[in-house]
Amino acid sequence: MKAVQYRTAGAAPEVVTVPDPEPGPGQVLIEVTAAGVCHSDIAVMSQPAEQIPFPLPLTLGHEGVGTVAALGDGIDGLPVGTPVAVYGPWGCGTCVKCAEGKENYCLRAKELGIMPPGLGAPGAMAEYMIVDDPRHLVPLGDLDPVRAVPLTDAGLTPYHAIKRSLPKLVPGATAVVIGTGGLGHVAIQLLRAMTAVRVIALDVSEDKLALARAVGAHETVLSDENAAAKIRELTGGTGAQVVLDFVGAPPTVATAGASAAIDSDVTVVGLGGGALPVGFGSLPYNTTVTSPYWGSRSELAEVLEIARTGAVEVHVETYGLDEAPLAYDRLHHGRINGRAVILPNG
Repeated sequence: MKAVQYRTAGAAPEVVTVPDPEPGPGQVLIEVTAAGVCHSDIAVMSQPAEQIPFPLPLTLGHEGVGTVAALGDGIDGLPVGTPVAVYGPWGCGTCVKCAEGKENYCLRAKELGIMPPGLGAPGAMAEYMIVDDPRHLVPLGDLDPVRAVPLTDAGLTPYHAIKRSLPKLVPGATAVVIGTGGLGHVAIQLLRAMTAVRVIALDVSEDKLALARAVGAHETVLSDENAAAKIRELTGGTGAQVVLDFVGAPPTVATAGASAAIDSDVTVVGLGGGALPVGFGSLPYNTTVTSPYWGSRSELAEVLEIARTGAVEVHVETYGLDEAPLAYDRLHHGRINGRAVILPNG
């Protein structure tokens, strides 16, 4: 089968031919319908060879949906042909966090060498993929797989971040979304679907700000050194009760902190390497700063249910498997407006 692999540190991903996988005991073989292209992959591919936490080559793709193609021994109750979404942050399945469905916070994954598909285990950017356990599959139903596949990360991750801040996302509050690309434009829609807050969106590109307005942002602000002052102005000097930074670079993290209100949440989701000082006098009183990771299995099911209502629709650009290196190059240079999706069998 064809697969998109990161094969050499520092090199671009390649389309290669690899053996067809076969499911072992307890595993499920998925025929991949769609796979998402994510900035996390670029972050990994930007690391020096000695810092890459998994062996190469690696089949990319931590966002995947498809249909059940075959079952390993010991699996039943999952008919071949069932449309499914793959829950990516695999855990041990037995620790306290996994028992809660929070495999994204598994306490033993690192110790046991358990890695997500596309970020250590072979991923979805191939004609077929192996899912290690049926608990990591969520029924897709009649959702469009192309628009649903980004929800497994670009939907789940902002949903998880927003859900933990719901007590502060009350009517009359303001939420700021920094970075309106793959995750950010979904976050805007989730905020509008789940709350009655005012949403202010920040980005460096007018095209992305236009997308932010199209999906529901009440206000858009150019993300520059004046952005925090503009947010203060728009909020009557108060600042925002929740700030979600989907870039995470030093300048955007600084903007996030400077935009926060008293008793607010600042959530740094992006992998841009920025950090926010925490301590008395560094931020407004009782500001909470957190860096969440992905989301729980139940939260993925909840995101898909929101999508079924029509309240969230991911803006996608589609590419064939052979075009995946081009999609990564376009993403790297900021030329993807929304989310790029690879169609391995399209």
